[in-house]
Amino acid sequence: MSEPLKVPKIMQPIFAEVSQRIDEFCHEHLNEEYALVSRELAATLCRKRPSPLLKGKPAQWACACVYVIGSTNFLHDKSQSPHLPLKQLCELFGIGKSTATSKARSIQDALKITPLDPRWTLPSRLHDNPLVWMVLVDGFMVDIRKAPLELQEEAFRLGLIPFVPGR
Repeated sequence: MSEPLKVPKIMQPIFAEVSQRIDEFCHEHLNEEYALVSRELAATLCRKRPSPLLKGKPAQWACACVYVIGSTNFLHDKSQSPHLPLKQLCELFGIGKSTATSKARSIQDALKITPLDPRWTLPSRLHDNPLVWMVLVDGFMVDIRKAPLELQEEAFRLGLIPFVPGR
């Protein structure tokens, strides 16, 4: 997610407004990591055909993007840092909970996002996400962190894991 975000030209004004709201919110209430992954989600939605961001207000979509990333990373869990109940997230955005959850659900459905989804896990939490490390080896699901270093390196080379955990 470190590459520049690709957004179709027609969607750039909407993306700019949504990402600005995401950045402001995350800077004030969360952290840069949440902003980074939430912006990536907004950019992905801009590339959908047709983009769902064409309907609705940018503030609602910004809230929904942060809501989805928060849900995926258990932002509501008190043991997490940062921690923010999702209801409070909606209130801080000034968006009704039903509107936010409806938009968030549409994002989750469109992109098939689930809790602990490796694609939307915060970079600092990748190492602790068990779904990131599950790899099919000879028909068996294996936690690659427990495999020999050579197998970890091959899984990384093939793009199956984000980094070699044994190093």
